[in-house]
Amino acid sequence: MDARIIEWKVDGMDCNNCAAGISRFLERKGMQDVFVSFSTKDVRFRQGEQPVPIEDIKAGIRKLGYIIIEDTPAEPFWTLEKKLLVSAVLTAPLLLHHFAMMAGLHWHWLENAWVQLALCLPVYVLGAWHFGRSALGSLRSGVPNMDVLIFIGSTAAFIYSLIGAVLGEPKYIFFETAATIITLVLAGNWLEKRAVAQTTTAIGELSRLQVEKARKIMPSGVVVLIDKDDIAKGELLQVNEGDKIPADGIVEAGNAWVDESMLTGESLPVEKRPGDTVIGASLLQSGNMRMRVQAAGRDTVLSQMIELVRTAQQDKPAIQRLADRISAVFVPVVVSIAALTFLIGYFGFQISPQQALMNAIAVLVISCPCAMGLATPTAVMVGVGRLARNGILVKGGQTVETLAQIRNIVFDKTGTLTTGAFRIKNIALHTPDAHKIYALIHHLEQHSSHPVAQALVQEMNGCMNGTVVELQDIEEQKGVGVSARDAQGNVYKIGSARILPDGVASGPAAVFLTQNDQLLAAIELDDEMKPDAAETVSFLKKQHIHPVILSGDKAEKTGAVAASLGIQDYYAEQLPAQKLERIAALSAQAPTAMVGDGINDAPALSRATLGISLSNASQAAIQSAQIILLNGRLDRLRDALHISKHTLLTIRQNLFWAFAYNIVAIPLAAAGYLSPMWGALFMAFSDVVVIGNSIRLKTKKLNLPS
Repeated sequence: MDARIIEWKVDGMDCNNCAAGISRFLERKGMQDVFVSFSTKDVRFRQGEQPVPIEDIKAGIRKLGYIIIEDTPAEPFWTLEKKLLVSAVLTAPLLLHHFAMMAGLHWHWLENAWVQLALCLPVYVLGAWHFGRSALGSLRSGVPNMDVLIFIGSTAAFIYSLIGAVLGEPKYIFFETAATIITLVLAGNWLEKRAVAQTTTAIGELSRLQVEKARKIMPSGVVVLIDKDDIAKGELLQVNEGDKIPADGIVEAGNAWVDESMLTGESLPVEKRPGDTVIGASLLQSGNMRMRVQAAGRDTVLSQMIELVRTAQQDKPAIQRLADRISAVFVPVVVSIAALTFLIGYFGFQISPQQALMNAIAVLVISCPCAMGLATPTAVMVGVGRLARNGILVKGGQTVETLAQIRNIVFDKTGTLTTGAFRIKNIALHTPDAHKIYALIHHLEQHSSHPVAQALVQEMNGCMNGTVVELQDIEEQKGVGVSARDAQGNVYKIGSARILPDGVASGPAAVFLTQNDQLLAAIELDDEMKPDAAETVSFLKKQHIHPVILSGDKAEKTGAVAASLGIQDYYAEQLPAQKLERIAALSAQAPTAMVGDGINDAPALSRATLGISLSNASQAAIQSAQIILLNGRLDRLRDALHISKHTLLTIRQNLFWAFAYNIVAIPLAAAGYLSPMWGALFMAFSDVVVIGNSIRLKTKKLNLPS
C-alpha cells in the first residue's frame, strides 16, 4: 500500500455536500485517509490496498463537475464575479419592472415577453452552466447539493415563462423570477466565498511565516544563499539581526534575542545562547548567531503546526453528525415537499397552476442545506485558528468539543506546576572522591529526559574538575532512574528512593546515587512553583473543573505543592503504570484531561480523555498529546478553555439558526407567503449569517461565567 499523501486543490465546490460527494467518490475508489474541504479547496488522500491510476481519479473528479487546479493554473474567464456582474446588469431591468408594476407603473417596452426573454436568457444560460454542472456532479456522486434545488427552481420558472411567451399568456410569464433566483444566489455565493476566506486565515498566516532563503556556511567558511527546499539536517546556517530563522536547530555560536510570538503566543523576546534550541520562522530581533539544523522542510515545528491546524479544521466534532445525516437526505426531501406543494395546492386547494408552481419554486429556492453543512466547519476553522495564534495547537476539531466538556484536569507536578528548574539544596556524599560522584551524576543523567535529570546535568557542569567515567549498558527505567555498569562490572544507579535497598532511609533527599546497591550520594533538591500555577488552579475551580496532582515525587513534597495551590486530591510516588490506573479511573468517572510535559508523561497523556502537553515547541511534545501549549505557560490553559467553550457555543448557535431557518422558511414558502424572489434572497443570506457568526469568534471578547 502506498503511504504517500496525495494533495490537490479542487475548484468548483460550493458547499459541504460538494465536499461530501468527492469524499464518497474517493472512498468508493478505495482511497484511505480522505480529507475534503470545500472552504480551503483541499483534497487529500492516499491509495488503498488496490492502487488506482491517478489519471482515473482525476477523470472521475472532473466528471463530477469539479476542476483540479493543477490542471488549469490560469484563472478561467468566467469567474464567479463576472457571472454575478452580467447577471445583475441584465436582471436589474426585469426586477425594477416587476416592482414598478406592483406600484401601478407600466414600462410598456418591458412588458413585451420577448424583451423579457432576451434579458433573461443570458442569465439563465449562465445559471444553468454554473449550477447545472455542480448539480449534475452531485447527483452522480450520490450526495445531491443545494445547486440541484436552484437549478430545478430556476429552470421550472424559465420553461413555464417560455411556454407563456409562446402562447401569448402574460400571466404565465415569470422571467424576472428565473433571473432573480440565479442572480441572488450568485450574490450569496460571492458573499459566502469572501466570508469563508476570512475563516481560513490561520493557515495562510502560518504559511507566510515560512522562510524562502537561508545563509549556508560552507566547509571553507564561505556563506552562500540557498532556497528553503535545499536546507538539510546537519547544515550550519548564519542568521543575522532582522532575519527569520530558516529551520529548527541548535545555536552553535553567538547570542541573540528571538521573537517567537507568532509561533508560541509569547509576546516577549527570548534570549538564545549556544546550546539553546531555536524554532524555524521565529524572528531574530537583535544579535546574530550560527545554528546547526536539526529539522527542515516538513519536519519543522512550523510545518507540523500548519499540518495540525489544517487537519484540525477539517475534522468534524460529534455535534456535526446530526447535521451531516440531515444534509445527506435534505435535497430529496425538499424536492418531494416542493412536488407535494404544487400537487396539494393545485388539486387540493384549487389555487391557480401558476401560483401553485410559484409556491413550489419558493420551497426549492428558500431551502438551504448549506447552512447546516457550514455551521460546524466555519466555527471550527475560526476557533482552531484563534487557538493557533495564541500558541495553542489542537489535533482535530473534535478536540475542541472535548476540551469544552472536561470536568477533571490532572497535573503532573514537576515541570508542569513547578518550574522544573531544580537547584541542589544539599548533597550528602558517602565517599571522599567528590569529583567522581559529580562525573557519575553528569554521565548517568545525560541519558534521561526527566526535568530533574536535565537540571542535575546543568548543575554538574564545571564541578567535575576534568574527571571522566566510562560506563556501558546504560538504561533508563521511567519513574525509577538510570542504571549502568563500568568495565570492572560495578553497577551504578541514580534515581528516586526506589533504587535503594530495603531498610535504607531516604530522609529529605529526592535523588540517590548507588554503586552495587551501596549509597554514594543523596541529593536534596529545591523546585519553585510556576508563577501562573495558583491563578490557573483558581480559574479551574471557578469553572467547576476538579484539579488533581499526579506525581512520582515524594508524598511530602507533592502534598506541599497541593496545599499551596489549594488542591485537595493528589497522588504521590506514582510509577508510570500506577499513573495510568489513576487516569483510567478518573476518566471513567468524568471526562478527564492530563497536563504533562509531553515526553515522560506520554502514556498518561494517551490514556486520558484528552492529553495536554506543556512544551517549548519540542517535536516529541507535538506528537504526544491532543493539545500542545507551545510556550509552556499554564495560563494558556485558561485561553484554551475560553476559546474551546466559545467555539462550541458558536457551533450550537449556527446549528440552531440553520435548523430554525429551514423549519420556519419551508412551511411559509409552501403556504404561499413568500415569493420565489424573496425565497432566493433569504436563502442567499442564510449561509452568510452562519459564516458571519463564526467570523465573530476571531475578535470576540471571551469571558466564562465564574
